Amino acid sequence: MSKKPMQASQVTSGKITAPPQQTDEALLLRYRATGDEASFAELVHRYEGELYNYLRRYLGNAAMAEDVFQGTFLQLHLKCEQFEEGRKVRPWLYTIATNQAIDAQRRNRRHRLVSLDQKHGADGEEVGTLMDMLADGRPTPWNHLEMSEQRDWVQQTVARLPGALRSSVVLVYFQGMKYREAADVLSVPVGTIKSRLHAAIVKLSGAWHGNFGQDDGSENT
Repeated sequence: MSKKPMQASQVTSGKITAPPQQTDEALLLRYRATGDEASFAELVHRYEGELYNYLRRYLGNAAMAEDVFQGTFLQLHLKCEQFEEGRKVRPWLYTIATNQAIDAQRRNRRHRLVSLDQKHGADGEEVGTLMDMLADGRPTPWNHLEMSEQRDWVQQTVARLPGALRSSVVLVYFQGMKYREAADVLSVPVGTIKSRLHAAIVKLSGAWHGNFGQDDGSENT
C-alpha cells in the first residue's frame, strides 16, 4: 500500500483528526500498518508547536524551521518501517528533526536565535540558565553590559561550538530536556551528554573571560 505523508497545513485545518487518547507509539504503528492518514495527522498535530519551536530556536529562522519541520515528518513517513516497537516516538522524532536541522544549518550557515534565560531541569532538579552557569557566582561583566548585548555575545559563541557540544546545549539548556532524553535523541550515553555540557560550559566561560573577564574580580570604572 502506498502511503502519502500529510502536510502540516492539512492538519491545522482541523479536517482530519484521530482519537487523542492513543499513544504516539500506537498512532505511528497504526499508520505504518494501515496507512491511516488520521493517525499521521494526529502525530503532526501533537508535535507541531513543540517541535517547531525547538527548530526555530535551533535554526534562528522561522522559514527554515518550517521547512525542516515538514522535512522531519516526511522522513518520519519514509522511515516509519524502521521504528522499533518498544521505543518512544518523541526522542526518535527529535533525532530526525535534529539531523534535519544540522543539514539545513550546514546548507545555510545562519546563526541561531535561542532563549538564553530559559531554565532547564536535570532529573527533577532546577539547574538554572546558561547565563547562570557562565556567571558561576563570580563577578562578571554581566553588570557592565546591556542584556541584549549579553544575549548577542552568548548566541554567537554558542553557535560556534562544535556540533556535538552545540546540539547538547540546545537540547538541555534551550529545549529543557533531561539528560536522558537528550541522550536518547543524540543516541549517546547520559555520561556523554554530561561531559559535552561540561566541555561546552568550559569553552563558553573561557571565551567569556577571555573577551571580557576581569582577572582579579575588581571593578574598573
